[in-house]
Amino acid sequence: MPASRQHTVENDGARLAVFEYGLPAEPGTPTVLLVHGYPDDHTIFRSVIDDLAADHHVIAYDTRNAGASRLAADADAPTAEVPPGNGGSPLAPYRLPVLVEDFYAVLEQAGGPVHVVGHDWGSIQCWAAVRDARAAGRILSFTSISGPDIGHLHRWFSQCVRDPRRWLLAAGQALRSTYVAFFQLPVLPEALWRVLGPRYARRAGTTAETATDNAVRGLQLYRANLLGSGVSGRSPLPRVEVPVHVLVPLHDPFLSPRLTDGLGTEVRDLRISPVDGGHWWPTENSVAFCRMLRRFTGGGPAQ
Repeated sequence: MPASRQHTVENDGARLAVFEYGLPAEPGTPTVLLVHGYPDDHTIFRSVIDDLAADHHVIAYDTRNAGASRLAADADAPTAEVPPGNGGSPLAPYRLPVLVEDFYAVLEQAGGPVHVVGHDWGSIQCWAAVRDARAAGRILSFTSISGPDIGHLHRWFSQCVRDPRRWLLAAGQALRSTYVAFFQLPVLPEALWRVLGPRYARRAGTTAETATDNAVRGLQLYRANLLGSGVSGRSPLPRVEVPVHVLVPLHDPFLSPRLTDGLGTEVRDLRISPVDGGHWWPTENSVAFCRMLRRFTGGGPAQ
């Protein structure tokens, strides 16, 4: 990756490591904010950053407790505060509203409106961010890859269950999501990642220690936000006014391509693009991905 300009953003008990690449943040220069997923940190975007840095201001950050980001309590600082009403739960610092506040804390220092790219859990939290009223005028576009909106996901499942013609769709997605239930268990997921971490490190392009550490610490995302978290699609979801481009890898083992069904009723300006690839398609096919992204950002061809 090109040399980065690194700084720290503090928010709600977390110290977020933020990295900037490419051109300075100036009028006329498009800015892209990259938000990684699980079990990664911002370096998963290295090939994307290499490409975009030629004609963009690129910002990437390690989400809370991934990569170089840490909770303040983990850094021997005063105990991190938890949002009111969570009863001091150890999972409270990982809940989706807190992740959204992290996102906007980083965005506050971006120097202007940005085009947002989210992958996996990065996409999940960005969906919540673009539904927030603060998105207006600050987020120019959102590119989502392999990370659905949780409220939409719950509503999609509910609609499938009520329609016998879609039971197979629901069953297929439930089968793809069995790992989510496994991640709720104590001890076993951590033990598995200590075995799989070195193998995953080769895909992530990092060390076995870093890959394992990211995977183990990131399990809290699943425990805080999915099964039994109280997040649902029953209430009307705020309409997304930001232009959204959903890239749908057709061979993603974790997500059905049909999860975009009904999304057009929730997004004012929606584009859906199937791509011939798997879960990590954007980083494994960064040239094609960046070419598609430039149609949103208005950036010139890579040098």
